[in-house]
Amino acid sequence: MRTLITTAFMSLDGVVEAPGGDTDYRNSGWTFKGIPFDLDAYALKGEEQAEATALLLGRVSYDMFAPVWPSMTDDFPGYNAMPKYVVSTTLKDSDLVTNWGDITILRSLDDVAALKQTEGGPIIVNGSAALNRNLADAGLIDRYNLLVFPVLLGAGDRLFSTADKDKQPLKLTDSQAYPNGIQKLVYEVQH
Repeated sequence: MRTLITTAFMSLDGVVEAPGGDTDYRNSGWTFKGIPFDLDAYALKGEEQAEATALLLGRVSYDMFAPVWPSMTDDFPGYNAMPKYVVSTTLKDSDLVTNWGDITILRSLDDVAALKQTEGGPIIVNGSAALNRNLADAGLIDRYNLLVFPVLLGAGDRLFSTADKDKQPLKLTDSQAYPNGIQKLVYEVQH
């Protein structure tokens, strides 16, 4: 079975919305505002590109990344080269970009569960707050790779759902604190 890894830039209060910037959001670009840049804090992103063999996105994140990431050959070569899967009930094949490699539309969480049963390496989920909440509620996430930023945003999409469900134990497998206040936290989900 393939491992499903959620990766997120997250505020201390759990907000994951628009960390890199998008003018449609109140706290757009919050990861770059007031927090000194420390290259070591972002090493996890390179590790993820090297480990992952497929990229899973929700519709909103796909719509934000697809016009930009294919041209970012220096920043995202691993993500750009791997197959992509988009979970959407409304996206059509004709809506897909043609310059970003193999892209497959998945229509349901059952399709994601079936993808996890295929041969291959880890699948990484970038962005996709709503999808991540649904994946977690369905018990499909195996690991969380989190970079937690020293900021409280108060408002915005959060990574974790508020669904009334049973306790989900996690095992901390890696952590690091950086001088700029960012914390790397890697948790394995205990199924």
